[in-house]
Amino acid sequence: MNVKVNPEVAQALKEGRPVVALESTIISHGMPYPDNVETALNVEKIVREHGGVPATIGIIDGVGIVGMNAEEIEAFGKKGKEIPKVSRRDLATIMATGSWGATTVATTMILANLAGVEFFVTGGIGGVHRGAELTFDVSADLEELARTNVTVICAGAKAILDLPKTLEVLETKGVPVLGYGTDELPAFYTRQSGLYVDYNVSSPEIAAKIIKEKRELKLDGGVLITNPIPEEYSMDADAINAVIDKALTEMEEKGIKGKDCTPFLLARVAEITGGDSLAANIKLVYNNAAVGTEIAKAYSALK
Repeated sequence: MNVKVNPEVAQALKEGRPVVALESTIISHGMPYPDNVETALNVEKIVREHGGVPATIGIIDGVGIVGMNAEEIEAFGKKGKEIPKVSRRDLATIMATGSWGATTVATTMILANLAGVEFFVTGGIGGVHRGAELTFDVSADLEELARTNVTVICAGAKAILDLPKTLEVLETKGVPVLGYGTDELPAFYTRQSGLYVDYNVSSPEIAAKIIKEKRELKLDGGVLITNPIPEEYSMDADAINAVIDKALTEMEEKGIKGKDCTPFLLARVAEITGGDSLAANIKLVYNNAAVGTEIAKAYSALK
């Protein structure tokens, strides 16, 4: 199996200490160098400050690395968009050809699960794209959440998506959608969406008990814990939705489709907002890292 687990991560797993997986697409495609490397290392630092062991995941020369070191993260940051995004359909090809790959939510879940890592922190998951009733554009992240035993802590689905349809698909797939201290599904850049989660968890301990119960019941699939962006960094809902609508119109005019949609939309939203959306994105990832590690600690204590 072409998966290499960092010795520190392997030791922590062996001892039952909390390990938190992190994706590498945010490094290679999320922002320019050196901001991408700084952000990735800051997220790892936050995980450590809260008592966890970070495991940034990426593919280097066809090998899935669970727990990239600082030099590997630096290399990812410098290569940037030269490194392709890798989802489930691409994983075997990338590994067989000895290529580099940036892991999405789906592939980070796959490699984390292979290594025995239960918890994964990210910004937002993919979901059902707007207009999917015509394009059938639905992220592989949802299918992965339905089948892979990893708990994902995020700020909801990316706001550029069709959130009601995304929530419906998660329900159909049997994925528990929990709100961390909220009844509403967070909308990534904003704290509310007008949509309701399955259950409001008020503490890391309650979240950990739900995850443990799901695993003991042998109910395969992920748990989605949605953590609202901190109030001080939340953007105005009407303003950000207007920006997203503008970016969607431009995307359609340019004929951009498939896996190119999300990178285009996020980049365009950042441009239109003068970087405010990117700053909010970074802050919500930091917040998710703190909350996710606390939940991982509570889960380790239960076990």
